[in-house]
Parts: sequence; C-alpha cells; structure tokens
Amino acid sequence: MTTTAPSTAVDNAIPAYTVDEPANQIFGLSMALAEAFLLKGEAIGNERARVRMPYQKQYTNSRGDMHGGAIATLLDVGLSCAARAHDPSRYGVITVDLTIHYIAPGSGDVVCTAVCEKRGKSLSFVRGELHDDAGNLLGLATGTFKLVDKQKI
Repeated sequence: MTTTAPSTAVDNAIPAYTVDEPANQIFGLSMALAEAFLLKGEAIGNERARVRMPYQKQYTNSRGDMHGGAIATLLDVGLSCAARAHDPSRYGVITVDLTIHYIAPGSGDVVCTAVCEKRGKSLSFVRGELHDDAGNLLGLATGTFKLVDKQKI
C-alpha cells in the first residue's frame, strides 16, 4: 500500500514563499543548519509550512537512502517553521519534543509539510508528513515547540 502526498487543495492552502533568501536563512530566520543541509523554505502561512531537502550523497546511509538523522533534521525544521507560520519573521522556536515515525526510505529529494494544530501562549503543537517527489509517504512526526519572540531578545 502506497500513501501519497496530501491533496492539492490542502497543499494550496500554504502560500508560496517567493523571497529569494541566502542559503543560511529559512523563512527569514538565520540558520547555519539550513545552509549545511541545503534546506529550502517553499511555502509558509495559514498555520502551515513546507520545506524541501535535496538529495545529498553525504547525508545517506550505507544503502544510499537519506539517513534517518538527516530526515529528523528536516522534520524538526519543517515542524518548527509551521509553529511560527503565523508570524515567521518575529518568532524563533525551541524544540521541546519531537516524535518521528519512519515509514519508507527516501532516495531522492524529500519534502516536509507541517501544520500547527494548536498554539498556546508559549507552546505550539505541530504535526507533519514527509514525502518524496512522487508523493510517497516516507515519515510522520509530531512536535511541541516553544515560541521565542525575537523582538524581546
């Protein structure tokens, strides 16, 4: 049984992010990790975010599939972006909890699509999916994130 990407209607609910950012930024937030993993923010808004990680041989396992640690990095970044999707330039986040379920290997580009299900005063609860370019479901994740107001730092 192959599970495919969310329907186009759901995916279209995320406004495309058309800002041409430096490699060390993701949705306006400086992050050296984004440059190291070549992460690219594709869409953000409406409590959602979509982040892509291109296939890179240096982040593969012995079988040539994307390494679980690289996948975890993408899910952490993607879910954290959804946590701050309501005001991405104002907030950073701290990961409080991240649970990942690996479903299938990824041997090409991988895309995380995430939605913030509930945002409290300081904590956000987010879930996400990981797909390949063919739409195959590779993983699921849930996370709790603490919002950090960058204007108060």
